Amino acid sequence: MVDSIPITRINVPASRIRAIRSAVREVTHLGSAPDASRLATLDDAPALLAFLSDPAVHAPIYSLPRPLTEASVRAFVQEHLVQRTAGEGLLFVRGEADVILGYSDIQVWPQWAAGELGGALHPSLHHQGRGSRGAAESFAWMFEALQLDVICETASHENVPTQRMLDGLGFTRKGEVESVRPDGTARASLVWEITRSDWLRLHPN
Repeated sequence: MVDSIPITRINVPASRIRAIRSAVREVTHLGSAPDASRLATLDDAPALLAFLSDPAVHAPIYSLPRPLTEASVRAFVQEHLVQRTAGEGLLFVRGEADVILGYSDIQVWPQWAAGELGGALHPSLHHQGRGSRGAAESFAWMFEALQLDVICETASHENVPTQRMLDGLGFTRKGEVESVRPDGTARASLVWEITRSDWLRLHPN
């Protein structure tokens, strides 16, 4: 959890806040492709635990429950179902009910028309360009489907692949904040942001 992000906080009218919350509540898939990630359910907890238990997946991510157990992962999913009802968050998984190959965690701040995307792919899918392509598609989808004006991202100092990806996609570095994990431990996180107008300018297609 990071209370100091997003850095850019543009107050939006109540009508926009309601529209964003409504958009979040209506979402069932991350995108419209046939293989688009779907909303996670409580039944996904065992497979999601198996996926997240790999250190290559969970080590760089501060927002995951610690320790990782089926109960904590189930609570993680339930928390996101509550967030969706409030119009403030979404949790998607990619794959079948028994084998998950990736997840996406979206935090939304309707009052600022801002959001953050987290997540990971199975290590077998690394180094194929899928992560960068998938992130770019997800960012574009967040601006369009969730009606956001700003996307704010964080990464640890050690997470060089994510740093390179965000720089390459045109995000602007905004400094550093302290990220607090669910278990109360903290880490320093670098921060990037991009506005809808800058995204559309840099990624017109």
